[in-house]
Amino acid sequence: MSLLVTVGAAMLIRKNALVLALLLGGCAQQAGVPLRPAKQGDVIFTRYSPLSRTEEIARRTLTPLTFSRGQQALAAKGEALQEQSIDLSKEKFAVYVPSGPAPKNGYGLLVFIPPWSELTRPNRWRPTLDRHALIFVAAENSGNDATILDRRLPLTLLAYENVRAQYPIDVARVYVGGLSGGSKAALVTALAYPDVFRGALLNAGSEPIGGEEGIYLPAADLFRKFQQSKLVYISGESDEVGQREDTVSRASMRKWCVFNIEVKRARRLAHEVLDEASLDSALDALDRPSVVDPDKLAECNERLQAELSSKLAEVGDLIATGNLDGARGLLKLIDGRYAGLADKAILDLDAKLSALEQRSGSAGR
Repeated sequence: MSLLVTVGAAMLIRKNALVLALLLGGCAQQAGVPLRPAKQGDVIFTRYSPLSRTEEIARRTLTPLTFSRGQQALAAKGEALQEQSIDLSKEKFAVYVPSGPAPKNGYGLLVFIPPWSELTRPNRWRPTLDRHALIFVAAENSGNDATILDRRLPLTLLAYENVRAQYPIDVARVYVGGLSGGSKAALVTALAYPDVFRGALLNAGSEPIGGEEGIYLPAADLFRKFQQSKLVYISGESDEVGQREDTVSRASMRKWCVFNIEVKRARRLAHEVLDEASLDSALDALDRPSVVDPDKLAECNERLQAELSSKLAEVGDLIATGNLDGARGLLKLIDGRYAGLADKAILDLDAKLSALEQRSGSAGR
């Protein structure tokens, strides 16, 4: 079963002088760490993670019915999802480690997802990364031409897994970020893995969440963690498209009770990579403690739960009156809109409906 799922339209960006300087202006520092070098400045990782298993990624990112149907189809063929979609022996990563001793609580970590396929070395960002004691890591061939669920997301998880195995990491300062289409992939990652990434740097690209108009929601326990994650939106002051996308994305966050958000503008920039000052401001925002009102969050979550419970009860009523087609249609809508927030209830109702539909079909014959 393929996980070739498109989440948002891929965006290509012009490689201006600043981008070229970021890509080509030097080599990532390795600080003598025993990572296996591919060539100067590049490393090859060897450690896999249960979090990057194909089945785990699918479970966290697909709707309950989509995931269940896929598993059933594979089982019927006597097949299974591949264990891991990435062969690390064929992948390269750039790693930059700030100079000096590790901080008392460990380094912060920024896993960066670019829109281009070339290896990203953060040469212009080194002073800022040093100030924030933040390790930077990025994978090669993880641009907008790569699928999110089969490549960009597992590469991000594997980058995290291997860096944390080599360095002391402050788990409260593990972030995922990206530019343009990479920013959209970073949001998918942050939503699916809030137990790993405590914040997301969304630069010049974002998507709404929830429903068929946005990124599917994960299971309720994960979504509650995501509501505590810090999201920093930053687009260039001349990037009209990025700003419009940010506005739509933030509106969906408020609708789904995600309030731990800060908005930044990158002065004198358009749809392009952040300069040092803008990155510094964005990282400051990521590091700031949450100021979310717990009462406001609880009230909002209660509203969402009441809406969901009402929809699920409606499916039950339709089943009770024998309107199986209506129940099936509404259940599909709930599956798309609420996804993992209602995973058990959706699957229980699906099993009940399937049994009744099968019985009805047999009676009809």
